[in-house]
Amino acid sequence: MSTSVSPRFLGSRAEGLCLVLFTACSWGASWPQTKFLLSELPPFTMRGFCGACGCVFAFAVAMARGESLLPPPAQWGRLFVFAMLNYGVFIVFSTEAQVYLPASEAIVLTYTLPIWAALLAWPLLGEVPSWRQYLALVLAIGGVVLLVGVGSAGMRWEQLPGVVMALAGAVLFGLGTVLAKRRPLELPPATSVAWQVGMGTAVLLVLAAFETPDWSRVTPAGWACVAYVATIPMTVAYLAWFRALRLVPASMAATTVLVSPMVGVLGGTLVLGETLGPRQIVALGLTLAGVALAARG
Repeated sequence: MSTSVSPRFLGSRAEGLCLVLFTACSWGASWPQTKFLLSELPPFTMRGFCGACGCVFAFAVAMARGESLLPPPAQWGRLFVFAMLNYGVFIVFSTEAQVYLPASEAIVLTYTLPIWAALLAWPLLGEVPSWRQYLALVLAIGGVVLLVGVGSAGMRWEQLPGVVMALAGAVLFGLGTVLAKRRPLELPPATSVAWQVGMGTAVLLVLAAFETPDWSRVTPAGWACVAYVATIPMTVAYLAWFRALRLVPASMAATTVLVSPMVGVLGGTLVLGETLGPRQIVALGLTLAGVALAARG
């Protein structure tokens, strides 16, 4: 029996949607593992070390694929901007937001990125949202909000910096999504990811210099988490993400990626023993309904 992929699938919107779903699941699965690692290492040390390992892995993938490792001179400026929007500054803001906010609140604010991507895609890409996309956003965001129970406790003034940083990270990632769709980097895929991860990691390593990690606290389970975070979500998923942006509208991609917090919740339940009750199940259904609607365009 043939296992080859149909030529009709390659380059189609169906392929793009599958790649976005893979990316979303990979990123979602990294949340409980990152949370576990934060109990063993300071935040920027953990992020910087995973990023450095991911950068080495991405360059190894690029070499194995026979890609050119040196970007053309004209690409350096855009490469730096993309690296900051898609990785470096986004990781800094989303990590710091968890210092001021409970993880659940930081997640819901960070995953407002589909709203910003859809809004920015209108003027920058001419992608006018359809009624299905608006309804998909309402359902998906409603599911995420229900998931974390926003409004169950009042927001305190000392939490405001976390709110600002989480929203700033979401806006910047949404902008990076739209810009990558509007004018993709003229680089081989793995090389592009390697340089973006490397540039973004440089920012994290500067911040990590002010931390004092105790590497003896890292358990075998922690090293396994490092191996996963450094390879699948940081390299393989980004390769899938940037290819998907060539195949589907930016607003659809950003809405579909809302599967990530759902996967994170399920992972937290299975790995960390967190609660999965009726509210979480209803939220999961709402978000998946929104994703399904977005997939129909």
